[in-house]
Formats: sequence, C-alpha cells, structure tokens
Amino acid sequence: MANLEDGVAGSRFPTLILHADSDGQWTPAEAAKLEKELEIIRVRFQELPPIALDAGWKEQVAKTFSLQIISLHDCFFDIDGEPLLERLINLTKLSQARDLPILFQ
Repeated sequence: MANLEDGVAGSRFPTLILHADSDGQWTPAEAAKLEKELEIIRVRFQELPPIALDAGWKEQVAKTFSLQIISLHDCFFDIDGEPLLERLINLTKLSQARDLPILFQ
C-alpha cells in the first residue's frame, strides 16, 4: 500500500490506513469513504504485476479454484477464492444500504 501512497501512510486512503487495526468499527458514513478508497485501490491493483502467493492456504485455494493470478488484485482473495477487494466493497455498500456499522475484531 505504501507505493500507492508515495510512502506517506494515510495520505490517499486515510479511512482504511489510519483506522486502528484492533477492535473497532466503521460507521455507514465512513463506509462510504472506505468504498471510494477501496475502488481506487482495486483499479490500481489491477494495473500492477502479481506478487508471489504465500505458501500454505493461498496456494491451495488458488489451485482448488483454478484462480488466474495476473495482477496484484488477483493476489488478494478469501478462503472461498473470491476477490477480497470486491467482498470488502460489497460490505461497504451493505453498511450504507442498511445504515449499520461495519464491526471487526
């Protein structure tokens, strides 16, 4: 992420990067900001070359679901082989539609 922010953490994606990683939440208003940030990240990641997958579950999931890893975007997926950024973007939309916060631990 540092290369997308020119080495200044939170300069382009403050809602994502400057939020504490511990227990917390994003409000529906913050989810709208987060959605915009994730959309930018998704587009940029699609333009960047892939990185090596970590040994272990990622390699197994990629093999199981025959994932095509052609960009950095493709390197981020969940245990079901679904693109992680799309899942997160959909979560931000759901938060806004239902006027509920995104909770995490």
